[in-house]
Amino acid sequence: MSVVTEVRVDALLVGGAKPYTRPGSRSAIDKRALTGTVSIRELGLAGDEQGDPRVHGGPDKAIHHYPFDHYPAWHGELGALPLLLGPGAFGENVSTRGLDEGNVCLGDRFRLGTALLEVSQGRQPCWKLNDRFGVPDMARRVQSSGRTGWYYRVLQPGSATAGELLRLEARPHPDWSLRRLGALLFDRVLAREALLPALELPLVPSWRKLLEHRLQQCAVEDWSRRIDGPPTR
Repeated sequence: MSVVTEVRVDALLVGGAKPYTRPGSRSAIDKRALTGTVSIRELGLAGDEQGDPRVHGGPDKAIHHYPFDHYPAWHGELGALPLLLGPGAFGENVSTRGLDEGNVCLGDRFRLGTALLEVSQGRQPCWKLNDRFGVPDMARRVQSSGRTGWYYRVLQPGSATAGELLRLEARPHPDWSLRRLGALLFDRVLAREALLPALELPLVPSWRKLLEHRLQQCAVEDWSRRIDGPPTR
């Protein structure tokens, strides 16, 4: 795996929670780029919201990073959708070129402006991507492609500006790229010899519970509720 120590941040984005596409749903997936200095707090960028705090946001999902490097592949699959003309299509807070799931590892620590961020988990895409793109299986496509993006927790609050560098400061788990960890989850792996080493990592509680359940039950969890979502009417 190549080690990328710094990349330029092309955009920092936030969005407000609004009624969404299905009855009773809300979302802040529609993010807009900010100019000037942005405050980075324990729960994310100032001004950013979550439509459903039960499953989005919180300390372990404070900031979402989606590589702009993936956009050409989505153009190839989906065509010239207006959403893909600039960053923000996937509800990301941070957009860069040069980092992806193959060269970012769980636990990586990055300095952004005066804030210190730590990679906490990969994204488990949900049905809101289906409705945002108008593609019924978009969440499944994102998951199966491995082009999911990832989340940070904020270890040290601070501030940053688009155009600054995102610098790698520590890599405690160099063998565990997000691609490797994502494949373990999304390829429906049940082998103990693969799952047990992952449980030695500082996983977020939901991911630890998921892997422990697989070991105990020898079965893979049902993703339909997350990926397909509630009824459309």
